[in-house]
Amino acid sequence: LLQVVWVTATLPYLVLLILLLRGATLPGAWRGVLFYLRPDWGKLLSTAVWVDAAAQIFFSLGPGFGVLLALASYNHFHNNCYRDALITSAVNCLTSFLSGFVIFTVLGYMAEMRDVEVEDVARDKGPSLLFITYPEAIANMVGSTFFAIIFFLMMITLGLDSTFGGLEAVITAVMDEYPQVLAQHRELFVLGLITVCFLGSLSTLTYGGAYVVKLLEEFGAGCSILAVVLLETIAVSWFYGIQRFSHDVKAMLGFTPGLFWKVCWVAISPALLAFIVASSLLEQPTLALFGYQYPAWSTSLGHLIGASSFICIPVYMVYKLVWTPGSLKQRLAVCIRPEKTNRDPQVEAVGMEPAL
Repeated sequence: LLQVVWVTATLPYLVLLILLLRGATLPGAWRGVLFYLRPDWGKLLSTAVWVDAAAQIFFSLGPGFGVLLALASYNHFHNNCYRDALITSAVNCLTSFLSGFVIFTVLGYMAEMRDVEVEDVARDKGPSLLFITYPEAIANMVGSTFFAIIFFLMMITLGLDSTFGGLEAVITAVMDEYPQVLAQHRELFVLGLITVCFLGSLSTLTYGGAYVVKLLEEFGAGCSILAVVLLETIAVSWFYGIQRFSHDVKAMLGFTPGLFWKVCWVAISPALLAFIVASSLLEQPTLALFGYQYPAWSTSLGHLIGASSFICIPVYMVYKLVWTPGSLKQRLAVCIRPEKTNRDPQVEAVGMEPAL
């Protein structure tokens, strides 16, 4: 798996550079760049913009999905996670900034071809922009076959990376929870998990698949992932304790986190997340795609989908409190300070589990 990730993680950067160079030479590309770099300060007053921005950061960096926890749990105890976090965050932001140029140079070209404003072309977002607008622009380029191949190859590799990370998070969590049962049957468990994911995604391949994707995009991980991270922040900073957490960081890295990070963990991050979650719940946008207005029951279904991931946290908390022996104080202590899991030292040496 490690060798595969080296290819799937680096190939998109090569493709992005090729598409950027090609997009910069297209007529009207400068219009897209100006639209991309010119801020619209008035939109900062919209709650939807902040929710979309927060969801994008969580999607690109991965907190709250369990991927970072799963992969980081295989690091050596004294691994410099502070440095890794800063580097990863910087690379992520720079990659997003670069991707913006790749997208908007082509959108400027599309606006030039259609003789419309870039804003009219950029109204499409999500699957529509990715699978309709951008491929349409590529189809009108010279050498369209080559650029179409590398573009969709990039999309496949990005999908594989996301799949590897998502599956690894589920596999690690379940294996750590039930090691006696699943330790000898890892391959069968992975096969069963992949089969369930495959069957669950078949609905997106139907004629109405685009509408299913839109529903999942709006409700599947937007507000729910923010709520999950909010609970994680509160659990670590308030219940586990910021001083205890700082002591753990010092034991791993040799230094205590600064005051800035402590204030962020205790106050700033929970406050911002709570504000965004509450605002997104109060301001629900109308759900529509290709001119089709979603019925009320589908919106209710979307809320259930979003709540399905969030509700697992309080349900599991109650389960642990009920089934853990001892007094209530002892149960809370066990839940707040879970037991460590043992890792295979050979696995730790490469920083990731063997191939799926």
